[in-house]
Amino acid sequence: MRLLRSREYTREDLLRLLQPRTAADLAEPERIVREMCRAVRERGDAALLEYVGRFDSPLVKDPADIPVRPEEFAAAEREVSDAYRAAVAAAIGNIERYHRKQLRPSWVDTEGGVLLGQIVRPIERVGLYIPGAQAPLASTLLMTAVPARVAGVPFLALCTPPRRDGTVNPHVLYAARACGVARVYKAGGAPAIAALAYGTATVPRVDKIVGPGPIWVVLAKREVFGDVGIESLPGPSEIAILADDTARPEYVAADLLSQAEHGGDNLSVLVTPSEALAQAVLTAVRRQTDASPRAAVIRRSLEFGGAVVVVTSLAEGLEIVNALAPEHLELAVAESLALLGKVKAAGAILLGEASPEPVGDYMAGPSHVLPTGGTARFSSPLGVDDFQVRSSVIAYTLERLRDEAAHILALAEVEGLDAHANAVRVRMS
Repeated sequence: MRLLRSREYTREDLLRLLQPRTAADLAEPERIVREMCRAVRERGDAALLEYVGRFDSPLVKDPADIPVRPEEFAAAEREVSDAYRAAVAAAIGNIERYHRKQLRPSWVDTEGGVLLGQIVRPIERVGLYIPGAQAPLASTLLMTAVPARVAGVPFLALCTPPRRDGTVNPHVLYAARACGVARVYKAGGAPAIAALAYGTATVPRVDKIVGPGPIWVVLAKREVFGDVGIESLPGPSEIAILADDTARPEYVAADLLSQAEHGGDNLSVLVTPSEALAQAVLTAVRRQTDASPRAAVIRRSLEFGGAVVVVTSLAEGLEIVNALAPEHLELAVAESLALLGKVKAAGAILLGEASPEPVGDYMAGPSHVLPTGGTARFSSPLGVDDFQVRSSVIAYTLERLRDEAAHILALAEVEGLDAHANAVRVRMS
């Protein structure tokens, strides 16, 4: 994990060091993903089964094997622990309560011969994707399905890769049933995204696809966008911690590792004006990494995107984290609420030592599907709005049309759109 001092770099050079990006050539992966999507679009279940058999499980070899059967849900119900059931119920309750506050009503207003309004409706059919290669991300299922249900989406379909024995992780199946997802399909990666986007005889076509995944899933979502909606193109996980000398080194180190254990090109950055805290955190990171069963993954991640930055002041540290616009930002400072209003860009902001990043990942209520790669500058966390569409409503009286006809004609004539102008003129004659 690198130790950097801001006074030794220009701001631009420091940010480049903190935001490393692999210069991977995506031309070949893009070609492969495009071919996969085209094959599923043209050959449906036949192509989907070929890919599932090759990449996920050779035991999924018939269209009837793709949907999860009722007896598999029943087996999952028996297999999970009571502690897990209680945790799922608690998380669903928190997620529902948080997202119900985001609901916006349809509205209508009448004034001066005009009826204007907005109709807010749920998207009819939503596809969820939950990866399963490294870990069964049941929490991500809750964080996508529950906001969709709160928004009123009537149909949810889930694709997730099966294990080699042809089964789906029981914790994912239990979570799916608990939050109202009855249709689960055994398919992973780009072929699953294509199946949801285009539909097959077995997998229904949806209107929007949400959920994270590895680069193959991200490229597939980009490929099918336009045929369906997508919520984002999520990248590697990120955490930035702004801390002063009141922060506990063991806590800060643990929170940095909580993101580093995802592996890959993750960002785990501490920004602090305290040299003593920086050194203590580096020591704690080494100690906790050595004790972790995921030590190898964490070391690789920290080697790529791990850094401790010593700044000249808390104000400079705030400027740096605002420039990073991280997925997760922890304010581990004495007066975290006082700094909250000065944060300009972050997916989730966690305040104080009792709010580590896993609280947001699992339990607090806001969705943990967050903007990454600095896109928090212009993007928001997944929420109810992602599962609804809005229609404008306009109704003029003839009298109001006469009052504003001259303005409409003037604008249409400037644009040279005579047919637009004529649509008003014929009503005035």
